Amino acid sequence: MLKLNIVGHLGKDCTNNQVNGKNVINFSVAHSEKFKDNTGQPKEKTIWVDCAYWTDRTAIAPYLKKGQLIYAEGVPDLKNYTKNDGTPGSSMTLRVLGIQLLGSSVKSETANGDITQTNEGIETSGSDDLPF
Repeated sequence: MLKLNIVGHLGKDCTNNQVNGKNVINFSVAHSEKFKDNTGQPKEKTIWVDCAYWTDRTAIAPYLKKGQLIYAEGVPDLKNYTKNDGTPGSSMTLRVLGIQLLGSSVKSETANGDITQTNEGIETSGSDDLPF
């Protein structure tokens, strides 16, 4: 089995969809690395990974907000397609098997707008012991 692990920030709030009667949470994770080029100049490279979390455990979805730092692990899935100019293209997505929220806080508000909540270390995987 090929497995991929990623740590990064969400680029936007997740979307929660149903496909053929199954729940899927979609989100994009940005992983940035800093390095120096051949001339010694500092550079930064960001790789975006589109993720699909097929799960009935959708209680994590409200916590998957833009900027949230997460750890996700899963199986990479390669899709081939034809670009608008007729040339072949491909993209990689991650079929998420487990996810963990890391160190960042997410604000959550009630109708009167007065609750702030911090989520550190909330994790989901194939087990039934979710903290929700």
